[in-house]
Amino acid sequence: MAPRPEKLLLLDSASLYFRAFYGVPDTVKAPDGTSVNAVRGFLDIIAKLVTTYEPTHIVACWDDDWRPQWRVDLIPSYKTHRVAEPVENAPDVEVVPDPLELQVPVIRETLDALGIAIVGAAEHEADDVIGTLATTADMPVDIVTGDRDLFQLVDDDRAVRIVYTARGMSNLEIITDDVVFAKYGVHARQYADFASMRGDSSDGLPGVKGIGDKSAASLLAAHGDLDGIVAAARAGGGMPAGQQAKILAALDYIAVAPTVVEVVRDLPLAEVPTAIVPLDAEKTDAAEALAERWNLTGPMGRAIAALAR
Repeated sequence: MAPRPEKLLLLDSASLYFRAFYGVPDTVKAPDGTSVNAVRGFLDIIAKLVTTYEPTHIVACWDDDWRPQWRVDLIPSYKTHRVAEPVENAPDVEVVPDPLELQVPVIRETLDALGIAIVGAAEHEADDVIGTLATTADMPVDIVTGDRDLFQLVDDDRAVRIVYTARGMSNLEIITDDVVFAKYGVHARQYADFASMRGDSSDGLPGVKGIGDKSAASLLAAHGDLDGIVAAARAGGGMPAGQQAKILAALDYIAVAPTVVEVVRDLPLAEVPTAIVPLDAEKTDAAEALAERWNLTGPMGRAIAALAR
């Protein structure tokens, strides 16, 4: 049998375990009564993704800091509505349902048992880890996420695409540059500027007041990027007077928004083994013991089998 072509699968871990938590009934419990629905769903997601997209390498990308202070310093409203408890000199506590919060350490245990590397970075989000790994990869990349902000990483020339989960795991969508353009009228390389102008209430980004999807797309089509739009607005040409006034009124926001919206692509990440390696007998026994402890025998077995293909 010919070797499988190399491909890196990058998991937006928090996006996936939230989806698993809400997608699997809370009636799924460990023998001690602890909810394990998110863990079960996460394992089944891994099995489905590995079986469907046949990666040779995989990384679970992690939010070591889900709301980095340097982003908040630039836009104080950034993710404010998701703060459960502010913490001085440390990442704020995010609003996470208690039954899910208790399962996150178990998810990390199962990933470790499967030999899947977990990669995070201090003062950065999983998006930044994904951006760095996708940019530096020497093979095609599939990024699995429900976060459209990562559309900015799509690169057809380098075979970097998004496996988009927003419509559910049974209706996954492959996002290429053509798909981004069909959805929004901009290319993937323009998506961060597009998102900066449009704003996003789910991330606390106000956007440019009065500029929506269509206006943002038309301005980018005419001027290429946000710098070009600002230059045209200052020069007094290339756009209707109303749009010009809105851009000029938002210059302070425009000066910082792209830094917040753009994912970091050059983090100094430690090298970790990412190649998928079937578990040997000893590691299989350990994974199965962990699964039995948490009532996850079926999902763990499916994940082990998928990784061994």
